[in-house]
Amino acid sequence: MLKRAASLAIVVCAAGPAVVLAQKIFVNPHPEEHLKALFPEAVAFSPKTGEPPVFKAYAADPKKDPHATPIGYAFWTPELVPNEHGYHGPIHMIVGMDLTGILTGVIVDYNSEPYGYFSVDLPEFAAQFAGKSVRDPFKAGTDIAAISRASITINSAARAVRDSSRIAARVHLDPAAVKR
Repeated sequence: MLKRAASLAIVVCAAGPAVVLAQKIFVNPHPEEHLKALFPEAVAFSPKTGEPPVFKAYAADPKKDPHATPIGYAFWTPELVPNEHGYHGPIHMIVGMDLTGILTGVIVDYNSEPYGYFSVDLPEFAAQFAGKSVRDPFKAGTDIAAISRASITINSAARAVRDSSRIAARVHLDPAAVKR
């Protein structure tokens, strides 16, 4: 699995303060294994498209059935909320969401957090998001398990999942279908 640094900024200094010209987020370019884990019943996935960028999961192959509709969406948190940083930087997570706004899962793909090994890297951290609604609070110590020595990391990761899932839901889901 290819893991890269969170972002690249091109900076120009010209007799004054630095100016950021562009920022590009780099995420895992081969998320197929993650997509299948988030949507085990899916038989096909679209390339990442749209704004915000998402992968569409399908129960029927859209190449064989042009009327196939998505069963859910997957997206990278740093692409939807690029300014959300943990203690040391962005935490790269891919999130799956069904058509009712229920998260099918979260996979932590990359982080550079100094306390990641006992917070966001633990399988229990990502597992607690499965089944949550985009309408849930995602608050550490309330509905997200808090790690006292990693509060910045945990709070940032929870905000990234909450905010990115709400952005994706607003754009891609029917509001009448969103549960809870």
